[in-house]
Amino acid sequence: MFNGKSILVTGGTGSFGKKFIQTILEKYQPNRLIVFSRDELKQYEMAQTFNQPCMRYFIGDVRDEDRLTMAMQGVEYVVHAAALKHVPVCEYNPFEAVKTNILGGQNIVKAALKNKVKKVVTLSTDKAVSPANLYGATKLAMEKVILAANAYAGSQDTHFSMVRYGNVVGSRGSVIPFFSKLAAQGEKSFPITDDRMTRFWITLEQGVDTVFKAFERGVGGEIFIPKIPSMKMTDLVKAYGDDKKYHVIGIRPGEKLHESLISEDDSRLVKDLGDLYVILPLYQHSSKTGGVYDKYPGVDEKFFYRSDINKDWLTVKQLKDIISGL
Repeated sequence: MFNGKSILVTGGTGSFGKKFIQTILEKYQPNRLIVFSRDELKQYEMAQTFNQPCMRYFIGDVRDEDRLTMAMQGVEYVVHAAALKHVPVCEYNPFEAVKTNILGGQNIVKAALKNKVKKVVTLSTDKAVSPANLYGATKLAMEKVILAANAYAGSQDTHFSMVRYGNVVGSRGSVIPFFSKLAAQGEKSFPITDDRMTRFWITLEQGVDTVFKAFERGVGGEIFIPKIPSMKMTDLVKAYGDDKKYHVIGIRPGEKLHESLISEDDSRLVKDLGDLYVILPLYQHSSKTGGVYDKYPGVDEKFFYRSDINKDWLTVKQLKDIISGL
């Protein structure tokens, strides 16, 4: 579906953006593939690897509606991955988090509608479900802003969908690079905030694949959620060696013991697609789904998708394989 098309990726120099662009170039022949981000150094470094004729590098900020509008001219598909994502940074800089994560989402909507973009898929996070910190709250608001855009589009052929998933294995700022650094330094005891803690985990490849599925299946207004495994933080420590121990440093402000991808309140809107869950829009005026998902089964009204009650768990051996493959 991307052959001969123009695609724009906000936050394109990030971990997800680079993997998405790499995958597009391996599988398709796009007309233009646009990286939209703020950091000229990261763009320069990325251009040393991704220098195909279709590549374009736009310096810009999602806070700047005019620049986004200019960058989206002639674009059919948009992936919105740009965000402020570090929980303590967002807590300390709340105005900045709101400007990037919420108002930036609004600017994406305005620019996409002005340019009659065909489809927009936006990345969200498990932290948007019953948020306990500002980052999660801004992403929840962003979800509402983006999905409501289907109503603003009216009869225009522009569709907005969402992908929501958990922590990305090995991404910048995640715990695996931190633990790997400690292991390389010879540390024997790793800090964890609580020994009961569990987390969802997804690889970059799985994240990119979920976005592709959202483009293929999305008709507007949905939140797509991949079925992904959970892990125990204590098992991650064990994966670094039998001699590794941990010490508990206490849970951080805004941090959860377990993370959710679907709340019980959303269960009546959930359909099971087999490889994915989809949350249908709460308000029909924000939906273009019609009867598209009627053939798929729903879930129990008390269903919720949380990392500690997941059916799929990563073993210590699997975690070792993941670490060694990074």
